[in-house]
Amino acid sequence: MPSYDLSRARFRLSDEHLVVLVAMATGEPVPDEFLGRREELRSCGLIDGNGLLAHVLMPLLDTLITPSVVISLETLGRQGQLHHGLLIGQDHAVSHQAWPGADESEYASVEPRTLVWALADMVNLHQTDSAAGSGTGRDAVVETRLGTVEAGIAALEELVGTGGADSEGEYVRKALAQDGALGEEQAALLAGLITGLRASWRMTAAWRGRDEGRDGVEGRGVAVWDCGPLGYWHRELPAEPVAAGQVDPDATVRLVRVTPKRVWDLIADLLPAEGELRTP
Repeated sequence: MPSYDLSRARFRLSDEHLVVLVAMATGEPVPDEFLGRREELRSCGLIDGNGLLAHVLMPLLDTLITPSVVISLETLGRQGQLHHGLLIGQDHAVSHQAWPGADESEYASVEPRTLVWALADMVNLHQTDSAAGSGTGRDAVVETRLGTVEAGIAALEELVGTGGADSEGEYVRKALAQDGALGEEQAALLAGLITGLRASWRMTAAWRGRDEGRDGVEGRGVAVWDCGPLGYWHRELPAEPVAAGQVDPDATVRLVRVTPKRVWDLIADLLPAEGELRTP
């Protein structure tokens, strides 16, 4: 069910609720299959008895309908895949964050001066160098094939919930050993990264800009592995943004150990400079 917190102007809404709200805000008819969702919005007070949208929704809908910058965040961990993001409009910025197993996401206003902080919080970025003393240097690099990485992750998924960390590491290393080009040291390190993986995430920013003098869509992306005690690893290859089906199993994957400060800078660099945005 949808709900909202008036004191902080935050909302819990599903994609279907947003379809209803956007249709009503733009004067379009609500599709028949979403009439039940409209009643849920009415029941919680976001649509009044006269069929009008609550005033508290206006910043959210204004930003949702006409965003200047759209930042999407896909995270993948042991609880599955989640989608978060941030919408930046002319006057407001709104974040949305999903919750494992829930249909609704939380939408909340973000102070524009704190955009990088908000994005860093979405990926649970901590400034502590968790790899200190772990034997993993800051300049450590793992390079292999995408198919090898996928084999290791698939092996881990088979064992989730069936054994301890030691058995997971051994099983993953056996899967990685099928790639004869991956040396023993690199295989051991990659197995540690996979079994210690809290989440892998890719963040992409897109905005209306200019491409070779013409109006178009521009964007940048970054992908990072959060490996807990083994620290943060920037996936330099394949370089983001990567479209579905763009890379094959023989594509090179390069993971580079980076500090939390470097992750912060990678996130900040995604945001477009004022001169990159197309003037409305």
